[in-house]
Amino acid sequence: MTGSGSRSALLELAVLGSLHETPLHGYELRKRLNTLLGMFRAFSYGSLYPCLRGLLGDGLIAEEEPQEDTVLGRRSKIVYKLTAEGKERLHELLTQAGPSAWEDESFGIHFAFFRHAEAEVRLRILEGRRSRLEERLERVRTALARTRERLDRYTLELQRHGLESVEREVRWLNELIDSERRSSTALPAAAAESTGSATSAGPAETDEASEAGETPPWAAAPGRAVQERDQRADSPEADE
Repeated sequence: MTGSGSRSALLELAVLGSLHETPLHGYELRKRLNTLLGMFRAFSYGSLYPCLRGLLGDGLIAEEEPQEDTVLGRRSKIVYKLTAEGKERLHELLTQAGPSAWEDESFGIHFAFFRHAEAEVRLRILEGRRSRLEERLERVRTALARTRERLDRYTLELQRHGLESVEREVRWLNELIDSERRSSTALPAAAAESTGSATSAGPAETDEASEAGETPPWAAAPGRAVQERDQRADSPEADE
């Protein structure tokens, strides 16, 4: 999706993601979107309210009716909140990890809501973004090597600055990807270790013994078991 359709989808993701955090009235939502979207592109307030009307019409968000202020005699601002359908739509948008999520304009928006995305999706977007930037680096280096002698020193410095910026982002992405991979590897290992410990510990017997405040029979030391057996054998009752 390109052009206005792509921008609308990004704004939809930004609005739904922001309302997923907490219900917001229009002014608060505008401030949050300006902080979020303003980092990546110019955000037009004129596009917000058509987007809100569309989301309301689709049942993805709802208006919370304001209560009248009994002191001032006026109504509070309308608060927008996410509906169950809106949460499903947000999840659908957050699972989209194709090339459109790697572009300059859309990557930052997806990244802002990474905490709501699955690890596999995060990793795919990060790797896709890195691949896209590596392709860009190759093109810029080739063009720079071909035109270096024809460029004045200011244009050349501008080209170098752009090249270094992309190289820094690639290094940053490498760190994020390594971190994501370590996390995805550590979680199954921790779960397997926890399951193994629970199995070897005899969970059912442990629970019963814990409730009684006793050590379960399978946990008693072998030496103690032998001593108890010998004591029973030496008692007078055993002789009878």
